[in-house]
Amino acid sequence: MKEALRGPGIDTGFTDFEILSALALSFFLSLVVAYFYRETHRGLSYSVAFIQTMILMSVTVSIIMLIIGSNIARAFALVGALSIIRFRNAVKESRDVAFIFITMTIGMATGTGFYMAALLFTVFVCAMIYFLHRFDVGALHRSEVLLKVHLPENLDYHSVFDEVFYRYLREHSLVSVETIRGGTLVELVYSIRLKEGANEMELMNAIRAINGNAKVALLTGQENVNV
Repeated sequence: MKEALRGPGIDTGFTDFEILSALALSFFLSLVVAYFYRETHRGLSYSVAFIQTMILMSVTVSIIMLIIGSNIARAFALVGALSIIRFRNAVKESRDVAFIFITMTIGMATGTGFYMAALLFTVFVCAMIYFLHRFDVGALHRSEVLLKVHLPENLDYHSVFDEVFYRYLREHSLVSVETIRGGTLVELVYSIRLKEGANEMELMNAIRAINGNAKVALLTGQENVNV
């Protein structure tokens, strides 16, 4: 019966208990990684489907490694079979790519019987994820926001806000210029830093006094905003 279930000519070198252990361990460890991903995620692109994909991928890779074993011909056959799959979903954040590789690594380690390596890797990488999140490694601790302004096309946007910017801003740089409403308005996007104690509403009111009460918006978290 075991031979029938195992298939003709397939000998992975693993017992049924080891196969179940590899699948269960890859599932549990990928759950731990998924938990740390959820708790440390920032931005607007959180997806439950991505969390579940990481877990499914880890378990799937572990069984793939079990099937391949040390058989080179089987490895090439699986590569050929998987090459017909086309992935169309774009990964929204570079950090998500790292988590995909993390779960794949867990699946590869458990699928090849390196259980302790998979466990130690998961503990280490989760501690590293927490450290990077807790201490905000690589973050620019600057109070930058995006300022989006609509301006009539007959006003010179190069200098019209100079006095207001000098009064309220420490730094500013023009990010984009776009004509809207058939060219009757110009949409400007600035990256700005407010002066110490400057009031955002006073800044917006001063700008509205210049652009004729057209749209003025302040957008925080500019790394997550598509302008």
